[in-house]
Amino acid sequence: MLSLKKGYLCSKFRKKGMDNNNKLKFPPLVEEGDEVIIVSPSSKIDKRFVQGAKKRLQSWGLQVKRAPHVLSAYATFAGSIEQRRKDLQEALDDEKAKVIFCSRGGYGAVHLVGKLDFSRFREHPKWLIGFSDITALHNLFQHEGFVSLHAPMARHLTVEPADDPATQALHDLLFGLPVAPYTAAPHKLNRKGSSGGTLRGGNLSVFYGLRGTPWDIPAPGTILFIEDVGERPHAVERMLYNLKLGGVLEQLSGLIVGQFTEFEERKQLGKELYGAIAELVKEYDYPVCFDFPVGHVTRNMPLLNGTEAELTVGRQGATLTIQQMVRP
Repeated sequence: MLSLKKGYLCSKFRKKGMDNNNKLKFPPLVEEGDEVIIVSPSSKIDKRFVQGAKKRLQSWGLQVKRAPHVLSAYATFAGSIEQRRKDLQEALDDEKAKVIFCSRGGYGAVHLVGKLDFSRFREHPKWLIGFSDITALHNLFQHEGFVSLHAPMARHLTVEPADDPATQALHDLLFGLPVAPYTAAPHKLNRKGSSGGTLRGGNLSVFYGLRGTPWDIPAPGTILFIEDVGERPHAVERMLYNLKLGGVLEQLSGLIVGQFTEFEERKQLGKELYGAIAELVKEYDYPVCFDFPVGHVTRNMPLLNGTEAELTVGRQGATLTIQQMVRP
């Protein structure tokens, strides 16, 4: 076990193609009394969900502050680009806050990429929480050298009970309580095997939009997880062909296919979406897991974006073990 800040970091992961000199840093673990700032970097949100998230976070013993424009509206966005940029910059700079909690996704986070200063954040790092459109900010945080939390947001914390598995896992990861490895049921398209690497990913269409930029996901040694909502199968296949033709898929250590939801499965590709994905990666030898619990669903388990992980796929299903900070 290796000591890191106020916790311990487990280091028992096999690696494939990883550069150990470029490991990302973990923000400090959260304690009762710490401050959380709720921001809205993307689409506008119903205030009921912000209030619900505030109540849930307060039940964890945290102090909750709302960014000035968290409930603002400009077209479909939570305020203008400058309002959203200013809110997020102030949250990054805040010396007391330990968590930046994104209220929702939608669209708009990409407006802020390349417009933020991380110099003060590096002196006082904090957790970024969110998923969907917030994938753009996860890429940004990893580019700056920090692990972040791909995890449920305000609506989930409002409508789901306190003992909801995803909510509880989010709490435990933040507070440094051990989280058991995640499992997924056997799937006919799974490819068996075991591999270690850096866990990265999120919403496919969002990180696809950052391909070829400094905030692109580095492929070598990555266990990539993907999910999406409302994307037609041929659009998903087109994006994955870009990753294939660009040499990304062949460099991965593993692939986790999460939940693709809110689309009509009409077999326009001649097969179901999962089958099309399996066909795209059949030539590679790394483990592949289908139907993993991450995405726009209730069982959206929080994942540490940028941490080391091990993916094992076997007859009994898939297991993902993630490296996390744990209090001594």
